[in-house]
Amino acid sequence: MSDTAQSATGPADGTGRKIFSLIPRASSQGWAASILLAFLSSAGLYYVNIFPVIVDSLMAGAGLSAAQAGEITFANTMGAVIGAFAVSLLVRKIPRWKPAAAGLLACSIAMDLLTISLANLDLLIPLRLVHGMLGGALVGLGFAVIARSGIAGRAYSMVLLVQYTGGALGLGFLPELIAKFGTYVPFYALIAFSSLTLLMLPFLSGYPLPTKQQEHQRPTNIRVAMAPMLITLVSLFCFQFANMALFAFIFDLGKSFALPLPFISQTLFWANLVAIGGAALAAYTGQRLPLALPLAIALLVTLVGLVMFMFSDLKPVFIIANAITGMTWAFCVPYLLTMASRFDTAGQMGAFGGFASKMGLACGPLVAGYFISGGGSYTQLIVIACGMLAVCLAALPAAARLDRAGA
Repeated sequence: MSDTAQSATGPADGTGRKIFSLIPRASSQGWAASILLAFLSSAGLYYVNIFPVIVDSLMAGAGLSAAQAGEITFANTMGAVIGAFAVSLLVRKIPRWKPAAAGLLACSIAMDLLTISLANLDLLIPLRLVHGMLGGALVGLGFAVIARSGIAGRAYSMVLLVQYTGGALGLGFLPELIAKFGTYVPFYALIAFSSLTLLMLPFLSGYPLPTKQQEHQRPTNIRVAMAPMLITLVSLFCFQFANMALFAFIFDLGKSFALPLPFISQTLFWANLVAIGGAALAAYTGQRLPLALPLAIALLVTLVGLVMFMFSDLKPVFIIANAITGMTWAFCVPYLLTMASRFDTAGQMGAFGGFASKMGLACGPLVAGYFISGGGSYTQLIVIACGMLAVCLAALPAAARLDRAGA
């Protein structure tokens, strides 16, 4: 290379590297890294945690039916399914994941700004579909990085902790802000979350893809265990479907039992704060206990919590049901994602876990919206959710197998 060409490119690249080298990196397996990875994997999914606010805002503020609101949230989460699936296939071909994550965050912010500035309901579905694709790709990428971080159990738990903290703040304060400033307030919250995550990105370690030698060091009985892996993915789908089918319409569910809106909002705020304990408990037990027994207990407790929603006309029962399902939701998802991540070292199965999770989150509100608009009752919807959750018990033998392989 000539001196002229070197002077044109070399110093600029060197300066950029020097600038980034001055940024302190969090310890790759420390608690700070867990939190930063949690924000990375939550930014593309934060809208799910404030789905009830978005749905109620679109139904009350924009005059949409439950089916229309369900279509918009389905577009958002189905886009996430597409994005997560694409990243699941490509994750082994993305060695420099940080620039990819930065680009996805910037584009997500742009989609939210377009949603607000255009303020056209006819464009909401395509806009939220694209936003979901970007967010799903970001979450899938984040899950893949977590899967190869060496702290998957703790980091996945922190993902839920971040999501529930953000959800509690959103559910507690956004309804009043919507009433004061308009329908599109939730999208400003999404922009703020994505912007904060973008600022955090430089402080993360590299978490490179594993070498071929490292991949071959995996136990054979884990690498070829296709049936347990598929069962884990199906269980993730069913668990997210069951919970989101109710959660996305929880305001309307409460209203159908004659509960006042301020009471519902405050219940969800405090239930989300309580649910943070579930994520914290998963972070603690995930590093110390086997997978199968804690997961079995949490799934059974979730089933009890869902059944309690049938008696939501009793305010204490509605409060307890939200608190129970919130805690177990925050507890079970990290366990199921950790199970998926333990089937390979590159993080591809962790990304596929994100895909299965998004698929459940997408289908739950869509099916629930059409079911309610078609004349179904919330009591019947609760029964359907309980049936979907019962399927998740099939993941327990897979968890036991992973426990034996890791013993």
